[in-house]
Amino acid sequence: MKSLSKIILVLSILASMGWSQTITVAAAANLKYALDDIAKEFTKNTNIKVKIITGASGKLTQQIMSGAPFDAFLSADVEYPAKLAKAGYTTTPSQVYAYGTLVLWSNTGVNLTKGVKVVIDPSVKKISIANPKTAPYGVEAMNAMKFYKVDKSIEQKLVIAESISQVGAYVTTKAVDVGFMAKSVVVSPEMKNVGKWIEIDPKTYNTIDQAMVGLKNGSPENQIAAKRFLKFMSSPKAKEILKANGYKLPN
Repeated sequence: MKSLSKIILVLSILASMGWSQTITVAAAANLKYALDDIAKEFTKNTNIKVKIITGASGKLTQQIMSGAPFDAFLSADVEYPAKLAKAGYTTTPSQVYAYGTLVLWSNTGVNLTKGVKVVIDPSVKKISIANPKTAPYGVEAMNAMKFYKVDKSIEQKLVIAESISQVGAYVTTKAVDVGFMAKSVVVSPEMKNVGKWIEIDPKTYNTIDQAMVGLKNGSPENQIAAKRFLKFMSSPKAKEILKANGYKLPN
């Protein structure tokens, strides 16, 4: 406890001198837009800057286990944080911060009124999903297609992306006809006027419960700051931003 108090005291003195601390947060790609706004609010409140690295949750987990100097991890599921906790990489218990929503998105004029079954339409030549091996949204995209029994019919049409971000790039550039996407991306200011999208019935896929953990890879000072950031994720302001970005929130 004494060493912790000393660290906090030193950080307070440095902050008063104008020094600014920076933490690195690894985050699932679906969080790209929401997290930018949350980080700005956090910095405004604490003077702690946040560097955000986005990618597929599975790939980020691999990087963390290989020693990447991330201070916190916001996953698109609960399994990857649990894996890190079990392996001894975390400083906090895993906590669900939001529930994601899966949508089907097109920028090529595909008629989405048919819902997910439109993927078997001859007019749909290419369909993109995030890699199910590393991206939870890709897993649930496949589950939705399995529910409608169209997964076997579209295997030759599938374009596997590294992450939700790459799916977005394929859709916006019209490299694919439709893409399975996180609602948080299509409602963002940067994307809200791009193409058309529909929400996929949540009964057709598993709940996308997204969890966060603090990490041991960074310095003791950054571990403390990261815990402050994770606590801020449950603040009214952060919840307001998450809700505005299409997420459902834990009670």
